[in-house]
Amino acid sequence: MYDLELMQYLLDLQGYLVIENALSPSEVAALNQLIDAQQLPPPGKTERFGSAPEGSGFLDWGKPFCDLLDHPLLMPILRFQLGDCFRLDRLYGMYMRNGMPRGQLHADYGATARNVNVQPGEYFPFRTNQIYNGFVVVTWNLADAGPDYGGFCCIPGSHKSHYKLPRSIAEHPEEMPCVIIPEAPAGSIVLFTEALTHGTAAWRGQHERRALLYKYCVSHVAWTAKRVAPPTTTALTSRQQILLREPGDPHLHFPSLFEGVDAP
Repeated sequence: MYDLELMQYLLDLQGYLVIENALSPSEVAALNQLIDAQQLPPPGKTERFGSAPEGSGFLDWGKPFCDLLDHPLLMPILRFQLGDCFRLDRLYGMYMRNGMPRGQLHADYGATARNVNVQPGEYFPFRTNQIYNGFVVVTWNLADAGPDYGGFCCIPGSHKSHYKLPRSIAEHPEEMPCVIIPEAPAGSIVLFTEALTHGTAAWRGQHERRALLYKYCVSHVAWTAKRVAPPTTTALTSRQQILLREPGDPHLHFPSLFEGVDAP
């Protein structure tokens, strides 16, 4: 049994949250087998696979990938962050082999973001003890990640910072104690807001890193003009279909994901 109140508090405090045992070992194995069946090229020139919006991405690789769209553990947390009306904006997988270098620390919103000087669109204020957050990333870990291996890294609490990331941290994150690599075993979820300063640490594990990233946003926001297409191999539930809808104003042009839908 998960303590939703505790998870909400930690996600607001840290900007990220690790939930262990979200997937069973057999579910992790099934997803890895489906990825193996794609016969992907070895990781090297790219760290990504199965990306969308360029078609359906890895949603077309089997029902287990679609089942993660509205996983019952996930939806109450996303509801707290994004409200009743949100959509899947994009997705991709990440894989790395031993010796692959780190990525750049970045944030897609806030003082460090490239769009920091853009006039913000209409948005909700904080009210009635609820967070209003534009984008949340859900990373499903299909292999052990953490300080001993590499993978997701971040600066906890940086989503609330009013100052741009200093160059000394950006250029040497592995030397800075403020940059952490949280323990994220296979089967765990890492959730984080896109306002968090985050990145990818160099991979030191002898095994291959594998993770699936699903990126959700409030219904009237979009990262790109392109959309994730419904898969051709799996029939989606009504709730999953809503997650792939075009952007629209919540409740007016975009329905609730929690009322009148066939949820798991």
